[in-house]
Amino acid sequence: MSAFYYAALGLIAGIGIPIMATLNANLAGKVGSPIVAAAFLCFLACLSLLVVLAVTGLPAGGVRWPGPTIGATAGFFAALYMFSITWLAPRIGVGNAIFLVLLGQLVSAAIIDHFALFGATQVSISWKRAAGLVLMAIGVFLARKPI
Repeated sequence: MSAFYYAALGLIAGIGIPIMATLNANLAGKVGSPIVAAAFLCFLACLSLLVVLAVTGLPAGGVRWPGPTIGATAGFFAALYMFSITWLAPRIGVGNAIFLVLLGQLVSAAIIDHFALFGATQVSISWKRAAGLVLMAIGVFLARKPI
């Protein structure tokens, strides 16, 4: 795949996040609970992935649980994200909620890359990259509305 397809997928996913946050926050209001709304979101996300898996087929080597691993905690962070964005959006606005999540992503991604945590490819934080991260953080701060 070319860089264009990677960029397109990333942008589409990014476009979907505030849409998901808004729709799930509305659902939380209707069902009376952000946890129930997040659970519905997880269920429908799983169902969607199972449909894609049914269409594309299993990997050549099959599917098996790799055993106890820290990677299994990724599900916790997915659930935390789904719940927190569902809870935050109606309270502080979708934009502010997404901006805070984005700032957290920028900081944690830079730390994970720099120290090659969790098996990530090591990418040092150069002065140029640090300046870019600071500028992005300032941009996120300026773009948000006061809470």
